[in-house]
Amino acid sequence: MVLNARNRKAETAQSAESAELAELYLNYRRYAFSIAYRMLGTVADAEDVVQDCFADLQRRDLTSIDNIKAYVAKSITNRCLNLLNSAHSRRETYIGEWLPEPVSELYDGPEAVAERKDTLSMAFLVLLEKLSPVERAVFVLREAYQYEYEAIAGMVGKTESNCRQIFSRVKRTLQADPAGEAISPAEEQVRTGMLQRFTAAFAAHDVSGMLALLTEQAVLVADGGGQEVHTILRPMVGRKGVLALLTSRRVLVRMRSWTSSIELINGEANLVYRDQGEVKAVLCLALSSSGEQIQSVYLIMGPEKLGHVWPSAVR
Repeated sequence: MVLNARNRKAETAQSAESAELAELYLNYRRYAFSIAYRMLGTVADAEDVVQDCFADLQRRDLTSIDNIKAYVAKSITNRCLNLLNSAHSRRETYIGEWLPEPVSELYDGPEAVAERKDTLSMAFLVLLEKLSPVERAVFVLREAYQYEYEAIAGMVGKTESNCRQIFSRVKRTLQADPAGEAISPAEEQVRTGMLQRFTAAFAAHDVSGMLALLTEQAVLVADGGGQEVHTILRPMVGRKGVLALLTSRRVLVRMRSWTSSIELINGEANLVYRDQGEVKAVLCLALSSSGEQIQSVYLIMGPEKLGHVWPSAVR
């Protein structure tokens, strides 16, 4: 009888702990994913990191964790740092340019109020690719989530002073680029108009129309998924070259036959191209600081990177 009572008590305690863990997963899974996605730029890797984090929590005494949110953030950050260090060599052998994976859904949850949504933009994620893993972690945690330097230091294994210096240095490096800056509803309308004009000029090979849209130092970067899709292998820098590519009758021919629509991709209005409902390409624009011209064009055509964009424009 005593043994049965002990067993029932143990089972009750285990059941309560499982219920607590399930609640934590529901409350913090999206928050954990949002950090991992900003750090890694790919959905599958971010999801793997989140699963590892909560699998580790299952093995721990939850009562020993004072701040579960900070613990999750630190756990995700450390796993992302390890993955970024190992991914560096893989991306060096990638055929063509590597761009982050676009997403239709923002994966925001209860903690979304603390996040800067503009730090999900394709342009911002591309900027992060210029940083070392530690720089990326410090910048994301401070810029997107407003963590204090003391907390960031504990997450990345640096001193508070180091973290301040890292953030300040990165901020200076990236400050000339408008990516990551929040835009107002009025500016969003301007962006939508820009996308409409771009679509029309691109479809019609309209040289004068496209010329008016591009800045002098416009950049076009395309990602065909390594060897999967033949596309533009090297970034094109300068209005003349970008203009030639976007209005050529021999480049991106099939893309003009696909149906295009303006949709929310990475928190901003961008273009999705489909063939009979299947997503074939995502084209993201980064506008100039004035918002009146296009600074960068990011074209993602690799099939493995398009799985988290809704397959049909009808939702």
